[in-house]
Amino acid sequence: MESASTRSALTSAKSVAVIGGGWAGLAAAIGATQQGHCVTLFEASRQWGGRARTLKTLLENAPVLDNGQHILIGGYQQTLQLMQTVGVNLEKALWRLPLNLSYPDASGLLLSAQPFPLNLILGIAKAKGWRVSDKWSLLKTAWHWQRMQFECAQDLSVADLCKKLSPLIWQDLIEPLCVSALNTPAKEASGAVFLRVLKDALFGVTGSSDLLLPRLDLGEIFPHAAIQWLSQHGAVCRSGVRIEKLEYLYEESKWQIADAQFDRVVVATPAWDAAHLIDPLNSEWAKTSRQMRHEAIATVYIQAHAHFQLPQPMLALRADANAPAQFVFDRGQIEADAKTPGLLAFVASALKDDKAQLEVKVLKQAQELLRSLKPSHAEGASLKIIQTVIEKRATFACTPNLKRPSSRPLEPEDGFSSAQTPQIQYKADPKSLTVCGDYVAGPYPATLEGAVISGLHSVSSFGAKG
Repeated sequence: MESASTRSALTSAKSVAVIGGGWAGLAAAIGATQQGHCVTLFEASRQWGGRARTLKTLLENAPVLDNGQHILIGGYQQTLQLMQTVGVNLEKALWRLPLNLSYPDASGLLLSAQPFPLNLILGIAKAKGWRVSDKWSLLKTAWHWQRMQFECAQDLSVADLCKKLSPLIWQDLIEPLCVSALNTPAKEASGAVFLRVLKDALFGVTGSSDLLLPRLDLGEIFPHAAIQWLSQHGAVCRSGVRIEKLEYLYEESKWQIADAQFDRVVVATPAWDAAHLIDPLNSEWAKTSRQMRHEAIATVYIQAHAHFQLPQPMLALRADANAPAQFVFDRGQIEADAKTPGLLAFVASALKDDKAQLEVKVLKQAQELLRSLKPSHAEGASLKIIQTVIEKRATFACTPNLKRPSSRPLEPEDGFSSAQTPQIQYKADPKSLTVCGDYVAGPYPATLEGAVISGLHSVSSFGAKG
């Protein structure tokens, strides 16, 4: 006879649809599969990984590129743990280096591999190009932030928090750090989120501030391994399937998604697609999602002479209106096995230029960089743009007092009564529909770690089988 525990295990396993195969959707699918549920993952495109994926290049015989140059940091604990879960060899996949925000002239902040706070104190003390007064302003401000426990009012900007910093520290450290972490100009960025990032990264446990540079293309670094793991553990992974609507079947107490019915649904699409799907269920949720302002990120891949190398794998750049890239990466050094010597990736966050303007400016920026580092390689003819990738809505603008949509759209949002949002009063369990993504309400800005944490959180209420 079937035991009670066996019947319980069989009935508690849920059928789960995850809509969207980016890093958040992959995390949700893995989390639900680990709990013992029957997972089907839908992705509209033919490629997995969302905005952090391998890119099909336009030129023949061109190297494998990514849909934008990405980096991780040692503080991305959930992301690194998930990569290990699906069998990724972190040492092979990522090049770990102490945080280095130095410029071509060797000025700027470079941390050592020593534990916090010694690494930060020594890094500030040894920083080249900063006067004693600059360093002292940074130390005093950092100590003040620590006394605040890295918390501040939600309406403060990063500029508000940094009024006592010297102009040089603001220019050389805060601006590039803020735009790389929040993809929002420092004068417009949320001070509360910036402090949270600093607490977990720069002021976190030993290794949390380390830079993790992808040695492999982004598809190999997680999405492909995740799909293989999911398939091996019984999940169904369907690419090239776009979900246009969410339909709840009252009599069956199921969600109709494509050609199947599910107990639980996780929407892991970008904000604008999620708003389209959820609008008929909760128009206020959709409105919140649509009102988010987005920022563009561009990566210009430039081929220099094959013998050229940057003095280090990544350099910070002094950006302005005529030199939009804030960082440059030496892909030839970072991905040695790819055999792409001299391939440079220039990254411009919070981009305002169109593609033509961007390419002209970045090419000039690259020429000036080579001229300063190695005059013999500075000829314009030696530089060639391989491809330019512009994600117009790469991340949301992380501004003060930003209202982000919740992860449970079937529950009334704060500030709205059920009378104001009658369409969300369904017989469905509010936990049966969740949303995840780096834009959903959470502690972090639009980062890979934020996406992964959101994905795992979206299935945490489903419960394990048995």
